Amino acid sequence: MLYFLPHPLKGILSIVLYALNTICLTLPLILFSFFKFIVPVQSFIVILDKLLIAIATLWIGINSFNSKLFCKIDWDIRGLEKLKEKEWYLVLSNHQSWVDILVLQTTLNQKIPMLKFFLKQELIWVPFLGLAWWALDFPFMKRYSKKQLIEKPHLKGKDIANTKKACEKFKHTPISIINFVEGTRFTPQKKMSQNNHFKYLLSPKAGGIAFVLNSMGDYFHNIIDITIVYPDKIPTFWEYISGRVHKIIIDFDVIPLTDSLIGDYSNDPEYKDHFFKWLNRLWQKKDEKINALKS
Repeated sequence: MLYFLPHPLKGILSIVLYALNTICLTLPLILFSFFKFIVPVQSFIVILDKLLIAIATLWIGINSFNSKLFCKIDWDIRGLEKLKEKEWYLVLSNHQSWVDILVLQTTLNQKIPMLKFFLKQELIWVPFLGLAWWALDFPFMKRYSKKQLIEKPHLKGKDIANTKKACEKFKHTPISIINFVEGTRFTPQKKMSQNNHFKYLLSPKAGGIAFVLNSMGDYFHNIIDITIVYPDKIPTFWEYISGRVHKIIIDFDVIPLTDSLIGDYSNDPEYKDHFFKWLNRLWQKKDEKINALKS
């Protein structure tokens, strides 16, 4: 391993490898995705999806090797044995840095189905990436504002219906949807502006998760609650790839998904109150866990 190299050189070489890996594997990913248009046969698409996921899994694996090549990290991973590779999961996590995504991909690759995000429908037009996300079956959603629903009442409930229709393909392939519940990365400044009672977390946003559960509750069996802790300091992407991160703690907890957690967050006040309180209790426990892990 190349731990002995100067930190700036490790960072530069790591970026070059990330770029080469992305270019080399994005091209075949996009190429194979065109066969979805050419041969729209369900049995063929299921096989093709597995090939596309294999390419993405290889991309993550090479990125993880890249990290190990330049970074000597003490990984303290707890609860990983509870997870299954062929299972449908909703994944919740605290969010402190862009490094979180690399950390989660490294620890969860081939342990659960590949992590996917709900994306706004407009993002499908992003050059290259939009097509790659589509090829990998990242779910695209279209939300309607209150103003749009007032002007066009017939659109009420259509966002849920459209999302459920788009997710029908997941009957054939297990999926993991990840949601960073705080909606943004944690900083002390953001924490102060919220004036919440948490010590290490921002206030959780319930609406997005409730939408995912209402859209895909029939598919998920469990929720994975992930707690990421950087004992020294929250690292930047550059600090991570240049080998300046020495220890990372990741705690996994599996929570059974019950019917009480699925409902209409927008139109059912009783469910909204119940779900909001459940999520805040979960976040309070996470805050206490982070405090214990840092100690």
